[in-house]
Amino acid sequence: MCAWRGGRLGPAGVMEWKRALRGRLASCTGPKKSEQEQKDEEMELFTKYYMEWKGGRKSMNTSYMNIPRFYYRLPAEDEVLLQKLREESRAVFLQRKSRELLDNEELQNLWFLLDKHQTPPVIGEEAMINYESFLKVGEKAGSKCKQFFTAKVFAKLLHNDPYGRISIMQFFNYVMRKVWLHQTRIGLSLYDVAGQGYLRESDLENYILELIPTLPQLDGLEKSFYSFYVCTAVRKFFFFLDPLRTGKIKIQDILACSFLDDLLELRDEELSKESQETNWFSAPSALRVYGQYLNLDKDHNGMLSKEELSRYGTGTLTNIFLDRVFQECLTYDGEMDYKTYLDFVLALENRKEPAALQYIFKLLDIENKGYLNVFSLNYFFRAIQEQMKIHGQEPVSFQDVKDEIFDMVKPKDPYRITLQDLINSSQGDTVTSILIDLNGFWTYENREVLVASDNDNSADIDDT
Repeated sequence: MCAWRGGRLGPAGVMEWKRALRGRLASCTGPKKSEQEQKDEEMELFTKYYMEWKGGRKSMNTSYMNIPRFYYRLPAEDEVLLQKLREESRAVFLQRKSRELLDNEELQNLWFLLDKHQTPPVIGEEAMINYESFLKVGEKAGSKCKQFFTAKVFAKLLHNDPYGRISIMQFFNYVMRKVWLHQTRIGLSLYDVAGQGYLRESDLENYILELIPTLPQLDGLEKSFYSFYVCTAVRKFFFFLDPLRTGKIKIQDILACSFLDDLLELRDEELSKESQETNWFSAPSALRVYGQYLNLDKDHNGMLSKEELSRYGTGTLTNIFLDRVFQECLTYDGEMDYKTYLDFVLALENRKEPAALQYIFKLLDIENKGYLNVFSLNYFFRAIQEQMKIHGQEPVSFQDVKDEIFDMVKPKDPYRITLQDLINSSQGDTVTSILIDLNGFWTYENREVLVASDNDNSADIDDT
């Protein structure tokens, strides 16, 4: 009979324990103990032997003790003291990291040392330094600079110099870039309320709102427009860096992309008009997008209906596509708010980007199968054909367009086009324009005429 059953001792096991304990008690010498004392000793010995036996079973597999701890519970909302302690400790940690960075005076000193140790011969206007002098500067520059004066960094910046030197300016720019990245990471981390290495939408909104006064190019913005500007700026980060719509972005991803560079470019007081027009974060760009929204909102209720959105751009988006927009995107009583409109604009203005293609592909995938087939393409292109009839044009054959689309994309499966196929083909913007926008289709259909016209115009300019 089994001595151990379901976590309890069976009858046979109990008998074995009793015999062992009685034998142990019988072997004991000394004055005779009372019945209560014997029971207490019996219980003490039982507990001792049982724990040894149980511990022996555990020791058979102790690998779990070597697994490092990877989860640390965050303080609950009612654990005020623990939350305060966590915030203070993070603040102290970030301050310490900030003190480890080179300040302006130390950077200036580094530049003087590099300039002093440049290595001849001088070729052109570029000051160069060899590895030996590079190490000497590293010794004199101080402990904060030690991380930059390594063989790996030198090799990374070494190009085609016949004397095995690197450019002093390139190295100094490398150091400046690293310092800037660390400073920015620390600055962003101050807004990371959870302390988990990511920013929520509200965290990034607070960061940009407090950044506005430091950007001279935004001095002309009215304070009443700040909330709309912040919404416009934050939306670009989340549209491209949060494709799964989790509501949070890794700080590392923010630093890795160019958006922060574009935003901080607004510190330049002499930024050209052309640069401002192409920069999503500039005041003219933000005012343009918001102005378009207000112009589309004919009933002035702060929301856009399908009819109002149909006048977007050249007003040639098909009704079928707009139906899909309002079916798939977040709406309120069938109308679109400014935040949803921003996603729509970012998708249509950046059709070459994977995030934009993902947005449009979801609308085109009417059967939610993860691919587009001939039925899907025909479903959307029929609306293009109908618009062509309305404008007095002869509709183009769908079969011809379908063959051209598959030839452009070259999908792995000859009968299905996936999102990845569109991205890999580098023709996603053209394909989506053909299916959703009459003006986009017309541009594609007349591409040869347009190219010839551009060439003629260029020739005329050259002649003059």
